[in-house]
Amino acid sequence: MKNNAILNRWAGTLKRKGPEAAVLGQDGAVERTFADVEREAGQWVEKLGRWQPGTVVGMQVGNSAGWPALVLAAMRLGLIPLPLGGHMARTERELALATCGAGALVTEGGEEAVQKRPGERTPRLDGCDFLKLTSGTTSLPRAIRFTAAQLAADCDNICETMGIGGEDLNYGVIPFSHSYGFSNLITPLLCRGVPLAASEDRMPRAILEGLERTGATVFPGMPVFFEKLAGLLDERALTGGPVLPRLRLCISAGAPLTARVGKAFSERFSRKVHTFYGASECGGIGYDGSEEPVYEEGYLGGAMRNVEIAPPAGPDEAGQIAVRSGAVGDGYYPDAEPEVLEAGRFVPPDLVRLGERGMYLAGRATDVINIAGRKLNPAEVETQLAQCPGVRQVVVFGVASALRNEEAVACVSGTAETDEVLRYARTVLSGWQVPKDVWLVEEVPVNERGKVSRRDLARSYAARRR
Repeated sequence: MKNNAILNRWAGTLKRKGPEAAVLGQDGAVERTFADVEREAGQWVEKLGRWQPGTVVGMQVGNSAGWPALVLAAMRLGLIPLPLGGHMARTERELALATCGAGALVTEGGEEAVQKRPGERTPRLDGCDFLKLTSGTTSLPRAIRFTAAQLAADCDNICETMGIGGEDLNYGVIPFSHSYGFSNLITPLLCRGVPLAASEDRMPRAILEGLERTGATVFPGMPVFFEKLAGLLDERALTGGPVLPRLRLCISAGAPLTARVGKAFSERFSRKVHTFYGASECGGIGYDGSEEPVYEEGYLGGAMRNVEIAPPAGPDEAGQIAVRSGAVGDGYYPDAEPEVLEAGRFVPPDLVRLGERGMYLAGRATDVINIAGRKLNPAEVETQLAQCPGVRQVVVFGVASALRNEEAVACVSGTAETDEVLRYARTVLSGWQVPKDVWLVEEVPVNERGKVSRRDLARSYAARRR
């Protein structure tokens, strides 16, 4: 078997921490010691041993306590893990498996062969140890190829930048199958001996109680979690609600953390929410390591340790950056995009502006709305409309237009009415920038990753108007 950085690091972790707790339940009970993880990995090796090295194995097991052992077993056998979100419907899962040429699927019910479709391509994944599922500009699934060394490098960058060590306890409610969860929870356990508490209950009260019962010290979350927790604490403040004395580090990723949410959480819990900026293709990029509870819209932090960032071409202008580090993946599969991802370099689709404190998000190159030949950055419109009285959250997206190619639509939550938002828009925006329509919702929907997808919003908007 070839040299594998994660397996090598695990050997050291096991030697140091064998009898200690590795995985806890959300009630604080120990579900696996590090030695238990090793024994369980051996059991999985026996179950998966019938598959040939190089076989892509889909893994859809939720936030199971068995995740670390399953990864170890697959890597020992030379199999290539392909984590799949627990939310994926059968048809979506089948498309992902077919795209990546998977030969096997592991679910909570066990493992099974994947039926190959006529003409389905056989993957050529020499040198690949791991696949992360993502989507391209067409929304069809594709994967990112990684070596174990690249995954371990991302783990080290995260732990060293954020100051996370073996004495900490991660609270794991974000999906282990996603890049954020895998890099902040699974690889720190395997490579650096950082235990985790595993939970799939995302209800705000359950998260708060889980943090209390486990005594977790680190909470990697998403903005929606921190928003809900701040509101939940309002209900408990009069009854002497918990202050979570062991929780020392709160991390927010997956979507931009607004100043409103950050301030609300800090006021309730007296803790800073640290913005973490990354991408599936390269792991961590930026981090706000300051302890001051100061929040700026779009702030992404400074470059993480061992991460180099090439700034946009023009000074003081928003543009795409280039990221270089030992954690950058080898490329996309099945169709490469070398101009975006190759040879240790990744160009994110985000438009970034560099300031004195670090990086600021200014929008996404792929989200630009083409209105009769004029290019509209939706983030600029969102910044203006967010100041409208009664607007709590706003997301702008494009919809097809027979006359103008595209038109802008604003999805708004809060107390403001449609006419109020449009009147305000006309006072702060040029005429062509004013949204064609305002779609009022109780809360702007997010996907399982906690992200707002403009593409999904556009589809939902079109469906409701049919």
